[in-house]
Amino acid sequence: MSSETSHHKPRVAVVFGGRSSEHAISVLTAGAVLRAIDREKYDVLPIGITTDGRWALTADDPERMAIEDRQLPTVAALAESTEGAVVLPVDPTNREVVYSEPGSVPKALGEVDVVFPVLHGPYGEDGTLQGLLELSGVPYVGSGVLASAVGQDKDYMKRVFTSFGLPVGPYEVIRPREWENDPAAARRKIVDFAAEHGWPLFVKPARAGSSMGITKVDDLGGLDEAIEEARQHDPKILVESLLRGREIECGVLEFEDGPRASVPAEIPPVTAHDFYDFEAKYIDSATGIVPAPLTAEQTAKVQELAVAAFDAASCEGLVRADFFLQDNGEFVINEINTLPGFTPISMYPRMWQESGVSYPELIDRLLQAALHRSTGLR
Repeated sequence: MSSETSHHKPRVAVVFGGRSSEHAISVLTAGAVLRAIDREKYDVLPIGITTDGRWALTADDPERMAIEDRQLPTVAALAESTEGAVVLPVDPTNREVVYSEPGSVPKALGEVDVVFPVLHGPYGEDGTLQGLLELSGVPYVGSGVLASAVGQDKDYMKRVFTSFGLPVGPYEVIRPREWENDPAAARRKIVDFAAEHGWPLFVKPARAGSSMGITKVDDLGGLDEAIEEARQHDPKILVESLLRGREIECGVLEFEDGPRASVPAEIPPVTAHDFYDFEAKYIDSATGIVPAPLTAEQTAKVQELAVAAFDAASCEGLVRADFFLQDNGEFVINEINTLPGFTPISMYPRMWQESGVSYPELIDRLLQAALHRSTGLR
C-alpha cells in the first residue's frame, strides 16, 4: 500500500545502530531525527540494529539516545527484548513488518511506507541495507546501492572523482592481500609514497567514517601500529598525504529541480587534538563555523564542486562533501558522506539551517523525496 493511495499518515521506520564501529554515532543521529519528525504528519517505528546484527524493536525515546557522562548509547540498551527480532519481508508486494520472540506467536507491526536509514559505515551506509530495501520494494531516504557503496569506499570514491575531473589529493591504497602476504613490500610502498609527498601521513580505513581508526603518522616508527589500528576497522587501508589548508564542508540536498548546495562551513583547527578526530567531533563537541568565512568566489566554487561530486557518484537525497582549501587557493575534495550525521552538533543540519532550511523541514523534505521516488532502476 503506497502513501499516495492511502489516507493514513505515512509510516516511517527509522533504522539505526548497526554492526559498524559507528554504531553509537548512528544511535545519536536517530535520537535527533526522532525528535525532529513531525508526528502530526508521520507515524514512526524505531528499529535498532544491534552490533551483532539483530533487528530489535526499541522504545521511541530520543532522550535515551544521547551521550551521558561521556558514555555512548547502544541499541542493546534501548531494545525492548534481548531476543526479540524485527523482520522486514523481502517481498515487494508486502510491506508488513513482523516482530517475533522465541516461543511466542509473531506479531504484525503494520506496513512501512518509507525507511529512514540513519546507519553509518558498513552494513548500513555502504549499499547493503539499500539493496535489501530495493528487494523489499520499500522506498528509503538517501542514495541507492551504487552511490552508497562508492560513498563508503574512499578508494573507489577518489577514482570516480578523478574520472570526472574533480580535484583529489595524493593517496595510496594497501589492499588486504598486500599486507597479509608481504607486509614488507606494502610498507615499502608507503615509504616510497612518503618520499614523494613527505611526512606526516594519515593512515585510515578505506571504508569507515566518523574519523574512526585514523592515525596521523609522523615517521616510519609509527607506521605499523597505525596500519594495525586502521585494519581493526577495515582490512583495506588508505594512506593520504597531509594537505595544508583549511577544512571546508558543504551540504547538498535534492530539491524538486535538482540538487542544491548549502552555505559552506569551516572546521577550525582543534588545539586539543592532532586533527578533527572522533573525540573532537562527538565527545569534546568541536564547533564548526557556519557559514565559513570565504569570499563569494570561494563559496560559489565549493558549492559547484559539492554538487558536481553529488552528481559524479550518482547520489540521491543528501550528501555532505568535505574539502581542503589549500594554501595555494585551490580546493581539493577529501570525501563525501551519503548519510551524514544528524546529531545536535552535526554540520549537515547546521549548514542547511543557515541556508534557510530548518531541521524539521530538512527531515520532511528527505522523507517526501523518498516517498515520491520509486525503487529499482531510476
